[in-house]
Amino acid sequence: MWPAYWSGTDVQASFAFGKTGLAVSLPDGPDYDLIESRSAAPLADAQAALGQALDHPIGSKPLVELAAGKRTAAISVCDITRPAPNWVTLPPLLERLHAAGIPVDGITILIATGLHRAATRAEIDVILGPEIPARYRVVNHDATAFAEHQALGTTRRGTPVYIDKRFMEADLHITLGFIEQHLMLGFSGGRKLVAPGLAAQETIKVIHSPRWMREPMATEGSIEQNPLHAELLEIARMARHDFMLDVTLTQQREISGVFAGDPVKAHASGVDFLRATSLAPLSGLADAVITSSAGYPLDLTFYQCVKGITAAQHVVKPGGRILVLGECAEGVGSPKFAEKLRNFGGNELYLREITETPVVPDQWQLEKLSLVGLTKELYFYTPGVSADDLGAYGQRSFSDVSAAIGGLLDGLPTGARVALIPEGPYCFARVAN
Repeated sequence: MWPAYWSGTDVQASFAFGKTGLAVSLPDGPDYDLIESRSAAPLADAQAALGQALDHPIGSKPLVELAAGKRTAAISVCDITRPAPNWVTLPPLLERLHAAGIPVDGITILIATGLHRAATRAEIDVILGPEIPARYRVVNHDATAFAEHQALGTTRRGTPVYIDKRFMEADLHITLGFIEQHLMLGFSGGRKLVAPGLAAQETIKVIHSPRWMREPMATEGSIEQNPLHAELLEIARMARHDFMLDVTLTQQREISGVFAGDPVKAHASGVDFLRATSLAPLSGLADAVITSSAGYPLDLTFYQCVKGITAAQHVVKPGGRILVLGECAEGVGSPKFAEKLRNFGGNELYLREITETPVVPDQWQLEKLSLVGLTKELYFYTPGVSADDLGAYGQRSFSDVSAAIGGLLDGLPTGARVALIPEGPYCFARVAN
């Protein structure tokens, strides 16, 4: 989908960028290494697989049996920044809820925004397909509306837990998503659709505080020893997370695997499948990386583009360079994140500042970026934001993609290893031990 090939003395490569992609020309000299996303083949019959998973789930009763005798159900789904195929996965789930006796007006679908902005009506049609919003109650979660959350107590590690009342008041609690690598949780899906997806900002701030963000194992691909993963599992248990339906996706965003049932066991099964089918083994670390933020919808904002950089840190040498390509059609992100970024004075300064002050929304994304920036040189081609928007990072921000590539390669020795990652955070790559 995103090829790289020789043309004369130059290498031509295509990267996921916005909705249409970005073709770039790379000069001769470096040793270019194309790192492509890997995945299992698409399922021949996704509908049959969905039915099988819902009727024979992992570690759980079939969904129809689980829903029997209940009158209401709440379903948490991803927002517009995630390419979850809800219009495919949701109908068979809804069919089984109705077969169990739950009426249409007993079902609430919540857009799990976390602290992202609310989805517009047009975006809700994109997230779910137009037929479902026309028939079912669909609402946005609002993490800032504290009164709309139910207090569930405190985790063993001290996190106060507040979850959307509309989710908690339902008889049955379901999440619907997909599994990919995630910059803090190791892998997305499952418990993430409860918290931070449906949590109040009073909970979100704590689980995104420096205590958790600076945990070495709170990073892409890490689950078993990831303390943040364990914390969110505990929060999900407190919220009585009853059932989950997650899928894995191919490069073309087709369904490659279906994992339904017990939220812990089914999610673990999905992670194992993704690792087995998606890991791209590397022979060594690169001197520099050119990556993307995986195109639309993940590169809508600079906030989301951070994920392209944090994923790339695992394949580049200490002191190496990372260039991220992201359209940023909606600019920087939330006003609070934009203010933080505009006033950003440098990696060490920022990390020191937020250690000594109360946690505020969205500081964690810049914290993760700064942690990478301590050991890597970061370069940006993000035309939807200006150099002034990027604070100290603006010194290596370029308005022209050729200039950005030139800046990245400048001073590298002939034969330097430059990794090309066209799909950014959707590529799960590691150097073999």
